[in-house]
Amino acid sequence: MDARINEGYVITDSIHVGETEFVFGKLDNKIPMYVTWACKGGNNYFWGHYFSDPMEAKKDLLDRAGEELEYQMERRARAAEKQPKEPEKERER
Repeated sequence: MDARINEGYVITDSIHVGETEFVFGKLDNKIPMYVTWACKGGNNYFWGHYFSDPMEAKKDLLDRAGEELEYQMERRARAAEKQPKEPEKERER
């Protein structure tokens, strides 16, 4: 598999949450050396957060994915509340 590269950063890690992917990229010989992006469609990178410390960048990757997961779970719960409830059927004996 070919390496994914965006703006010279090699994408080394990713987390998918719903239709959004959050990626971690590394760039040698330049500061900032690390980035996290949101990504759609495998090549549409946006909302970059840039770091010089790899641990801060990894934490940001996890935080971003966790926030999106929380948002998706809350959205699903709200949608479930809006669904009309089916009447309970009597059990056969």
